[in-house]
Amino acid sequence: RVSNTHPVLIDRYLDNATELDVDAVCDGESVLIGGVMEHIEEAGVHSGDSACVLPTQTLTPEQVEQVKEYTRKIALSLNVIGLINIQYALHDGTIYVLEANPRASRTVPFVSKATGLPLAKIAAKVMLGKKLSELGYQEKEIKHVAVKEVLLPFSKLPGVDPILGPEMKSTGEVIGIDYDFGRAFYKASQAADNTLPLAGNVFISVTDSQKPEILPIAKKLHELGFTLYGTVGTVRYMESHGVPMSLVRKVQEGSPNIIDMIRGADVDLVINTPGDKNARQDHFQMMRATIDYSIPYVTTIFGAEAAALAIESMKNNEITIEPLSHYHSA
Repeated sequence: RVSNTHPVLIDRYLDNATELDVDAVCDGESVLIGGVMEHIEEAGVHSGDSACVLPTQTLTPEQVEQVKEYTRKIALSLNVIGLINIQYALHDGTIYVLEANPRASRTVPFVSKATGLPLAKIAAKVMLGKKLSELGYQEKEIKHVAVKEVLLPFSKLPGVDPILGPEMKSTGEVIGIDYDFGRAFYKASQAADNTLPLAGNVFISVTDSQKPEILPIAKKLHELGFTLYGTVGTVRYMESHGVPMSLVRKVQEGSPNIIDMIRGADVDLVINTPGDKNARQDHFQMMRATIDYSIPYVTTIFGAEAAALAIESMKNNEITIEPLSHYHSA
C-alpha cells in the first residue's frame, strides 16, 4: 500500500502467454465441459477480439486435462448453477487463472456449433432444477477443427485505431470448420471478409524483438511462392538469414512507400505489428490503408503463423462445404 486509503495493485505481465477459454455447465454436483478453446492471438488482446480454435492445437493432452480439472474444481467450489466461463493463460508450462465468470459467455454459441452440445438449453434446464446426470449429455472430443474469427467494424469507422489491445473492438463473430486447422482458419478469415491470398506480394514489418519469431513464417511464405517486401530493418534481418526480401520505404521516408503499394494494389497481404510510439503513426496509416483498400492484414505474430498455415493448407485444396450434422456425427 502506498497509503491506507490508496492501495496499489502490481501484477506481473505474462509475455507470449497462450490464452485459453473454457465454457462449462455446473449443477452444484458435477460439471459438463463444453470445450477448451485456445486463443490464436497472445494473451493481452481482449478475448472478444481474439480468434480461437477448438480443440486446442499446441497444448498437450495432460495440459488440457489439467485445465478441465481446474474448471471442475472452481465451478464446484463457487457452487455455480448454470453456465460458467473461465479464462486461463499458459506460460512456460504453468497454467494461470485469469478470471472466472459465472454466466453465459459470448463463446457459448461457438462451442455449441462446434461440438453439437446445446449448452444454453442444458444450462437453462440445470437452472430450473435438473441434474446433469438426468439430462444424459456427455463431453465431446471432436474430430474436426473449428475456428472462431471476429468481425471488426474498422471499415465503417474511419477514425478508429485498428490496433488490437485490452479494449474490445469487434462487433460480431464467424466460424470456420474443417478437418484441418489451416483450412478451418482460411474459411473463418474468408467469412470475416479478410480472405487470405494464395499468391502475390506480402509486406512484413515487425519490431526488432519479433524478428526471430517472424523469420520461419517469412521463410514459409517465400517457399510458398510469395514475393516478400519490408522496411530496411526487416530486410537486413531477413537477408542475413537467407530469406530474399525487397526494400520498401517507411511512410515518413517519402514516396514510393508501403502506402503507395497498398493504394496501387501492389501488395496482397500486410503483416505489421505495432511498435513503439514513433512507429505507431506509421502503423496506424498503414492499417487504415489496408482497411480502406480491402487488403488482408495481420497484426500479431500468432496471427501471421496461423495465416501462413492456412495459405499452405489451401495451396492445393479447394474449400469444401459439409452440413454441421456430418461434423457432429463423425
